[in-house]
Amino acid sequence: MAASLPPKPGMPPQPQQHLPLGAAAAPGQQQQPGAVREISPVFLCRIGQETVQDIVSRTMEIFQFTRATQLPNGVTQSQAVYQDRFGKLQEHLRQLALLFRKLRLLYERCVEMTSDLQEAPAEHVPYVGEELMSVKVEPCSPAIIQERKEVLEKVRQKNHEMKVLMDQMRNLLWDVNAMLTLRK
Repeated sequence: MAASLPPKPGMPPQPQQHLPLGAAAAPGQQQQPGAVREISPVFLCRIGQETVQDIVSRTMEIFQFTRATQLPNGVTQSQAVYQDRFGKLQEHLRQLALLFRKLRLLYERCVEMTSDLQEAPAEHVPYVGEELMSVKVEPCSPAIIQERKEVLEKVRQKNHEMKVLMDQMRNLLWDVNAMLTLRK
C-alpha cells in the first residue's frame, strides 16, 4: 500500500513482507499458493502502530526539509533547484497521504473484526447524574481479610517512614542552603 522508508544510516536494510490483509504465513511454515489464513486484530494493531510511527517520521522529515529550505527573499534561485525541492516535498506528502489511507484501512478492518467484542461506553464510565450499578461483592474468608489488614498496616508504616525521611531530607537541604548563603 505504501512505500517503505529508506533505511536509516548505520542500520542494515530489513526484508519486507507484502501480505494481503487477509493472509499471513504461519510461524515455521511456508505460505502455500492456495493457503489463506485470517490475520488477528492484534497483528493488525501492530501494523497500525508501525504505520503511525512511519507517519510521525515522515512528518518530521517534512518539517526538517521545510526548515532547511531557504525563503527566496528576492534572491533568484535556479528553476531546477526550486523544482527539485518542490518534487521532494510533493513525494513526501504523497507518501504521507498513502500512510494515512493505510492506517484508515487498518482501523476499519480492526473495528470490523472486533465489533462483537466492543461494549457500550456507558458500561465503563457512568455519566454525571446516573446511578452507579451496584456490584455484588461476595464475602471474603477471614484469612483474606486478615491478610488485607496486615498489608494495609505495612503500607501505612512504610508511608510514615518515607514521610520522616522526606522531612529529614528537607531539613538537611534547608541547612545546606543556609550555609551556602552565609558563605557568600
